[in-house]
Amino acid sequence: MDTKGKGSAGVSAPAQGGLWPEEAAGFDNEFYLAEQSEYILERSRQNDGKLYLEFGGKLVFDYHAARVLPGYDPNVKMRLLQRLRDEAEIILCIFAGDIERRKIRADFGITYDVDAFKLIDDIREWGLNLSAVVITRFEGQPGAEAFRTKLDRRGIRTFTHGPIRGYPADVDRIVGPSGYGANPFVETTRPLVVVTGPGPNSGKMATCLSQVYHENRLGRRAGYAKFETFPIWNLPLRHPVNVAYEAATADIRDFNLIDPFHLEAYGEQSVNYNRDVETFPVLRAILERITGHATYRSPTDMGVNRAGFAITNDACVRRAACQEVLRRYFRYACEYATGLTDRTTVDRVEMLMKELGLTDQDRLVAVAARQAAQKAQGSEGKGNKNRLVGAAMELPGGAFATGVNSPLMHAASSVVLNALKQLAEIPHKLHLLSPVIINSVATLKQQVMGRKTVSLDLEETLIALSIASTTNPTAELAMSQLGSLRGCEVHMTHMPTPGDETGLRRLGVNLTCDPQFGTSNLFMM
Repeated sequence: MDTKGKGSAGVSAPAQGGLWPEEAAGFDNEFYLAEQSEYILERSRQNDGKLYLEFGGKLVFDYHAARVLPGYDPNVKMRLLQRLRDEAEIILCIFAGDIERRKIRADFGITYDVDAFKLIDDIREWGLNLSAVVITRFEGQPGAEAFRTKLDRRGIRTFTHGPIRGYPADVDRIVGPSGYGANPFVETTRPLVVVTGPGPNSGKMATCLSQVYHENRLGRRAGYAKFETFPIWNLPLRHPVNVAYEAATADIRDFNLIDPFHLEAYGEQSVNYNRDVETFPVLRAILERITGHATYRSPTDMGVNRAGFAITNDACVRRAACQEVLRRYFRYACEYATGLTDRTTVDRVEMLMKELGLTDQDRLVAVAARQAAQKAQGSEGKGNKNRLVGAAMELPGGAFATGVNSPLMHAASSVVLNALKQLAEIPHKLHLLSPVIINSVATLKQQVMGRKTVSLDLEETLIALSIASTTNPTAELAMSQLGSLRGCEVHMTHMPTPGDETGLRRLGVNLTCDPQFGTSNLFMM
């Protein structure tokens, strides 16, 4: 096994707490692109020139990877495919059940079917060849049928694969006419076929194996391999980057382990995750039945991931990964409060935090937000019954901006305006929005739209700021700093309203919240 590379996968003491100052990037994109593209092409050549590559993780906007590997380009996978575009075409898979129950992709707040449409547009915009869309485990679900109709009428080749009875244990049935043989074959023309999807459990592996089955039935040899960024196989098992993967998948109960098949075959340790290890014996049996020969000796052998070799600063990525574990903790705690996940998920991440020596106080932007709320509560007196929401943002360079809610403005609006003032060096006492504009929006909300509250959420505040910038040079100066907020860390002491959450997402900040409701009302707009 080739373990030569530029980066370091060595062990150093885990970082203990705190939000650390900015450092040099810990990941080399250009080295990674060169190394990864050559490795994939070499694997393709080893498989007689036809390789079905299961492409895991997010194809575009992989913000998890960018957060745990500082310097990682969120769109580096698209850049990788651009390098391979003369050799490659893409099949997009989506699970019919995810379409039917309108599963949400959390980082964009959109459903998986909408994300699939967006992914198709992204693939085209990057100049790549989308061969077809496959709806997996299709059983006539109405939502999936409507999804197929939309694609058909746009001229996109769409196929459906039904569930296979006895999958994955009944190899005789799977590798036969009533298994993969019952799936329609997607004709492809290029030596590398990338099979991807909008999320986990989309049916990518089954689609790859179905295609390999049909290729071999037609007398055309083809192989299978897997590209998955996390866990990183050549980092230590309990390296924070790999622990952060466990935190990110705590809701689906993924966990990392030493690949026992690789250890037995080569006497070397490598890291994989439970589902790949659990399914490997069946996968190996299926591939051997299809191709007639042993293909891989371990789950690690199937992979083509070279990300670990592109890490240039191990200490930097350790610290970043620890912060990602904290973000995941806050996210799951909020999802538990709103009924979107169970207590086991939160407990799982708390256990990972303890393993790394972390507490929620190690997210310093959270500490700053809580202090802002406490200070405002104290200044307004103990008799104040309003729920004061504190918000804080860590700016480039390490300074903090804070804000709280008021009768005229949400805490998210306040912290963003204060952050813009600090970045633009605008005196705090100067108003970016005149009372006339605020009162005008408040009147519209209350008297025309029938809202009970007139306080401006972040989306409304940004619109008001853009209007003010046409006549107010100070507001225009603040507007020019909006792009500097991307990637900043933000924390709120209460969960945001939809308008605040959407505004913060579009600004590109990394938001966490305490699992507290800002109001006793059950319905929020």
